[in-house]
Amino acid sequence: MKHIAAIILLAFIVTLPSCKFLREKKIIGRKKTELAEKLAEQKRIRIADSLRVVQERLKAIETARLDSLRLAEEERLAQASKYNIVVGSFITPEYARQWVDEYRTRGYDAKIIQMEGSRFELVVAESYESAGKAVKRLNQFQDTIQIDAWIYRKR
Repeated sequence: MKHIAAIILLAFIVTLPSCKFLREKKIIGRKKTELAEKLAEQKRIRIADSLRVVQERLKAIETARLDSLRLAEEERLAQASKYNIVVGSFITPEYARQWVDEYRTRGYDAKIIQMEGSRFELVVAESYESAGKAVKRLNQFQDTIQIDAWIYRKR
């Protein structure tokens, strides 16, 4: 009986996979899990990058829209006033915007208007409805702030 039990036990051990096989199977399973986790992480990163790109595009569109609205408002305000004290005229729009920002930091409500029949953008520090007020302020402006300032009359 002992021999039969020993033979059955021996047959059982031979037919079962070895410990090495079980370890390898466990390692392969772990590697598959790690690979699946890495693929999932890459997918999350791609989605996050896509969202960031979309957010940047939306921000650029919103910035462009706000700039367009600001320029339209500046043009509307400039057309309402006939006499404008000009502190700079530029063909390059970026230079005009920088000069407007400079005068805004000085406390003026500076704006950009388009010179009629020209490519020049005029940087206006102040605007007036009457010629008398504009000339009086221009003289003060030339004496204290900008000697090259001049009046542009909008038709």
